[in-house]
Amino acid sequence: MADLAPLALPADDWHTWLEERGRGQLRVAAERVDALRAGPRGDVTLLGTWDEASLALANARAACSLLASVHPDPAVMELAETIETEASAFDTDLHLDAEVHAALASVPVDGLDADARRVLDETLRDFRRAGVDRPAEDRERLRGLDQRLTDLALTFSRNIRDGRRVTRVPAAALAGLPDDFVAAHPADADGTVAISTDYPDTHPFLTFAHDDAARRAVATSFLSLAWPENDVVLAELLRLRHEKATLLGYASWPDLDAEITMIRTGDAIGDFVDRITAAAGPAAERELAVLQERAAADLAGGAVPVDVSSWRYWFEAVRREQYGVDAQTVRRYFDFPRVRDGLLTVTGRLFGLTWTPVPGDEARTWHEDVTTYDVALDGEVLGRIHLDLHPRERKYNHAAQFDLVPGVLDRQLPEGVLVCNFPRGLMDHDDVVTLFHEFGHLLHHVLAGRQRWVRFSGVATERDFVEAPSQMLEEWAWDAAVLRTFAVDADGAPIPADLVAAMRRADEFGKALLARTQMFYAAVSLRLHLERPEDLTARVLELQREHSLLAPLPGTHFHTGFGHLEGYTSAYYTYMWSLVIAKDMFTAFDADDLFAAGPAQRYRDRVLAPGGSRDAVDLVEDLLGRPYDDRAFTRWLAG
Repeated sequence: MADLAPLALPADDWHTWLEERGRGQLRVAAERVDALRAGPRGDVTLLGTWDEASLALANARAACSLLASVHPDPAVMELAETIETEASAFDTDLHLDAEVHAALASVPVDGLDADARRVLDETLRDFRRAGVDRPAEDRERLRGLDQRLTDLALTFSRNIRDGRRVTRVPAAALAGLPDDFVAAHPADADGTVAISTDYPDTHPFLTFAHDDAARRAVATSFLSLAWPENDVVLAELLRLRHEKATLLGYASWPDLDAEITMIRTGDAIGDFVDRITAAAGPAAERELAVLQERAAADLAGGAVPVDVSSWRYWFEAVRREQYGVDAQTVRRYFDFPRVRDGLLTVTGRLFGLTWTPVPGDEARTWHEDVTTYDVALDGEVLGRIHLDLHPRERKYNHAAQFDLVPGVLDRQLPEGVLVCNFPRGLMDHDDVVTLFHEFGHLLHHVLAGRQRWVRFSGVATERDFVEAPSQMLEEWAWDAAVLRTFAVDADGAPIPADLVAAMRRADEFGKALLARTQMFYAAVSLRLHLERPEDLTARVLELQREHSLLAPLPGTHFHTGFGHLEGYTSAYYTYMWSLVIAKDMFTAFDADDLFAAGPAQRYRDRVLAPGGSRDAVDLVEDLLGRPYDDRAFTRWLAG
């Protein structure tokens, strides 16, 4: 690989830098598109010119998408959103350009290698799906639709990001919370404490606080993010997505969305959601009965419905009392800096990687919380990663991996960013699992960053396979031998193996109930796009009663804060679909020795490194030596 340098980030003037990186790369893309139009028809070099334009556009979009989500300066965030909108408009115009399409369609397929042929086929398919072959009037309407959809999607995400709320509860409502949480939440003069909708506040409160009324108040705030603003935004998003799909000749948005995934059709999504809902039903009913019985033992009045504000609390009680797992005891072993460093050590050992910290004056990131590492394999630098892992005002408030630079062989090193919202001190084990999950995406981005074509770079597989590698990496966060390499208490004692075994047994409890909840999310994602109901809140509550056994909380509006309706649109089913594949891929590893180098490095080279250059079914078959199936998932779900 050529001697490439990471992207140079600015010391302070991010506005000027973003202008050059964003609009500058858009100008490069425009120049390459002009060259494509002017190039000789029937020349294979046209495909290379297209790739250069695609790379410049990807560079612009990656920088803007990231900084619109994480930069502390609102002016930089606003500029990033503006340029991101311009990039989307450029992309729309490009894929509706009949002249560009004709140039690419003229490229002779004879003599193209398999990768180049795949690029050409998929690119021409993208033009068709954009509507390049539609009548002029339809193309103009599609252009307007895409512009408006971009604006609405940005607004939807911005409203969630900026919609942080605070619930004031009596100081006595902190009873049951860990000492460090209580210390970090002092009471005001009026005797109340502020609990924000940030994950490090809401999730521990809903898990440990004894005060049922206070939990309801906090959950109500958390489940009404961006209400009522996003109710209107989402309604228009759903309507315009449907219009776009039908204008392109599809029956619905889910059919358009699913065409290039593993599942293929919107009907198949519905069938999958119904199948998992039914399969998880009997076990979920049994688990819910256990929670209700435990709740009734504490609360007067006999049968008690377990709802979305209380399930975490009763789960914790059952796991503590019936499985001997106390989350407050467990979290003693998961101090954030040790977990972060341990994750790097584990993945380095597993995949043969070296993570070298980059000094702050060289990394020059957008915030002092960010830590930066260069990634190497066998002494060769593969790329760079940035970890932005703590909450702050106006920052993206979920957990995700963002691209900063798409890697291309001999042209530019991949750079990825992990954006999460973890506490700075002790972490719940659920947080540790989330960190491993998201890091799986980051590994995929970096390891697949040496493709010759930018189209195949990084996490470029079918969207319903994207989560499989990250879900599989969660297995390492449950292994005693792995955890003992970094999970130690304040005295340096490693987490006991019998405690980890108990944690795994406790985790088995509730998996069917949580699978039903995931199917509720998937049903919301699918059904709102298919039906576009007038009253979104009412329909979401109906879907919750149909798919999730956890009672809804009156007065909440889950859909307005469900950020995946912007990114995954109708395809939230992908998390469970990918889990089926992840469970099967894990059978390629030795469960008794998760540090075994052979399986890990085969997985690295056969599944992660190819990026999007092959279909996911072929990647998995190459790893397993057979087509994937659902047997491992079925065994897991059945316990």
